[in-house]
Amino acid sequence: MTRIDTPLPASHQLIGWLLERGLEGAGQQELLEGYCDQLIALGIPLMRFHAAQNAFHPNYGGTGFSWTRDQGVLVENYEYSDTPKERWVQSPLYALLGSDTDTLRERLVEQNEASRFPFLNELRQRGATDYLAMALLLEKYDPDRPVDPDNAPEGVLLSWASDAPDGFCDAHLSLIREALPHLGLALKSAANRQMAKDLLGVYLGRDAGHRVLSGEIRRGSLQQIDAVIWNFDLEGFTSLSEQIPGLEMIAMLNDYLAVAVGVVHDCGGNILKFMGDGLMAMFDVGEIDADARAALAAVEELQTRMAERNAERAAAGLPVAEFTLALHAGEILYGNIGAENRLDFTVIGPAVNQAARIAGMHRSLGQRILLSDEVARAAEPCDYDLISLGRYMLRGVAEPKELFTVYRPGE
Repeated sequence: MTRIDTPLPASHQLIGWLLERGLEGAGQQELLEGYCDQLIALGIPLMRFHAAQNAFHPNYGGTGFSWTRDQGVLVENYEYSDTPKERWVQSPLYALLGSDTDTLRERLVEQNEASRFPFLNELRQRGATDYLAMALLLEKYDPDRPVDPDNAPEGVLLSWASDAPDGFCDAHLSLIREALPHLGLALKSAANRQMAKDLLGVYLGRDAGHRVLSGEIRRGSLQQIDAVIWNFDLEGFTSLSEQIPGLEMIAMLNDYLAVAVGVVHDCGGNILKFMGDGLMAMFDVGEIDADARAALAAVEELQTRMAERNAERAAAGLPVAEFTLALHAGEILYGNIGAENRLDFTVIGPAVNQAARIAGMHRSLGQRILLSDEVARAAEPCDYDLISLGRYMLRGVAEPKELFTVYRPGE
């Protein structure tokens, strides 16, 4: 008997594609770009597509993905706000969330009256003839309780716009509806992966977060590397904290730590942990000489940015603080330390301990920036004027250690 292969219905093709991309771990932007291409290939006259999804992130609460035929997918992050923006409140998606239905459709043909939604009037001017919006909640909720548009449960808001003379036909709408749960599931999977990446990066650091997400999660799994340790502290912060209110103190601390973190990241380093009014970072950009030069470049950049920030704070009548910095280079163990049910991805080893001992020499030597001879040797030749401060015995270190500072004219 001859086998006759019949083509799959359009909805089956689209659903199969969504399941495949979801299982492959496609990111949100990649997934939605391909989804729109699939709709076009299946004959849907798509002019614009938009998806807005919750985000679990310290800086923003949602992400929007807008696709157009000429630009593809553009991404916008929605920052947290105590007061919703007027454009959002006047949007059809906001109205959809607050309604008792999961669908909003409006024909935009010329003979129709102006829409009550300013955005749909803008779409009409750009040639749109039909608009469809749908809300898909991705967690259990009480159907008898109305959804608060300003505090909606996890979900995704989606809209499709067409510029075809007759807009979307019934077959188009049926295809979109049938594939919608599968699109939502794939988006939820991609969003969860992105959330894990974002939160691990924020709480563990970029490199450590990537390593944990990649599977380095076993207790005792350590890597021995050569790196430069960078210990940053605010100078006189304890006395300042006794003079200013608690919330102002936290704001000041966050302000200065943001400067230090920005410098470390811009110069190729990684934040290892925050320690009270300071932080520990490492530079592991290549060979130890490259690490040392990157760490010293960060020192120079930190001096510049801290001076600028202090000038801004002083001009605004805010308290200011200086900083101290200690650098040491050597072998460190980098990985998972702790108990079976509570791990920390951190660094240990003599080099870490010696960096802490060097940090304790700032006051006695009268220098805010100290670096060990290991860093000074590794960085040569360099563009920085490294001045020897002499050799000193450090607590817990058997041999004397020569310490250096960075000379900067005018300081």
